[in-house]
Amino acid sequence: MDRPCIGFIGPGTVGTALAIALSNAGYPVVAIAGRSIEPARRLADRIAGCAAVETPQDVVAASDLVFLTVPDDAVETLCDSIAWPPGRAVVHCSGVASVNLLAHAVKDGAEAGVFHPLQTFATSEQAKRNLPGSAFGIEATTETLLATLSEMAESLGGTPRTIRGDRAIYHASAVIASNYVVTLLDAASSLWRTLGLSPEEGLKALLPLVRGTIENLETVGLPGALTGPIARGDLRTIAQHLDALARVAPKLLDVYKGLARRAIPIARAKGGLTEDAAERLATMLDRPTEGGDACESRSRTSES
Repeated sequence: MDRPCIGFIGPGTVGTALAIALSNAGYPVVAIAGRSIEPARRLADRIAGCAAVETPQDVVAASDLVFLTVPDDAVETLCDSIAWPPGRAVVHCSGVASVNLLAHAVKDGAEAGVFHPLQTFATSEQAKRNLPGSAFGIEATTETLLATLSEMAESLGGTPRTIRGDRAIYHASAVIASNYVVTLLDAASSLWRTLGLSPEEGLKALLPLVRGTIENLETVGLPGALTGPIARGDLRTIAQHLDALARVAPKLLDVYKGLARRAIPIARAKGGLTEDAAERLATMLDRPTEGGDACESRSRTSES
């Protein structure tokens, strides 16, 4: 399959990472445009045979396939502002939005698609390092473009995944797996203040645990990777957690309880949590938790 000449509109973090990675993979990246010429020129200078151009329309004129690597809210407006000659292809990189954002280009006769790296993009350099091994959520209006995007994902060391359902669900899954892990670690590390240590020290101590958990997920999968008191059916420990959180971090109780409820069916599937213990745990978690309630739950659990 002949590789298309590629252009980018939007030389930000995502655009920079993809443009350099695709160029390194042998794709001709020929044109870059941005809101101003200087960021486009800085990126173009890093890619052999690439030029910074003045306008988005100039990128279209120079390219077979154009990436709109701009913020999600700007994709549709940008697409609508461009004349798309038949035979061109345009792709956006939003995780949550479908190809429908590019309806204007399709009406003009262009092919349209979505190419979303399922990866965190804190910086362009980090993104380039993280791309190999990543999944890519793709979508296209033609089978030809779908095949092109699939080959592109594979050339970056990734795995193409065609998304045919609700992309908002796909993106919510990604947010839970990435952004909310950061949120959970913020909550977990904040508890270390009550131990006389800083959240920074807490985070440093917790990260090896997180890495070990990820390794377990990679090697034994679900439900086998679940460990800890719920996986063991250790209700007394859960009651102690609830009691302690009620005293020192009551705002985290709902978070802890929600995650514990979600862990119950995983633990049941793994086999370490009996049906009776699961029912008693669910009752414990549903009870309004204050210091006395949790202590009472702990007492009943230890007696049973």
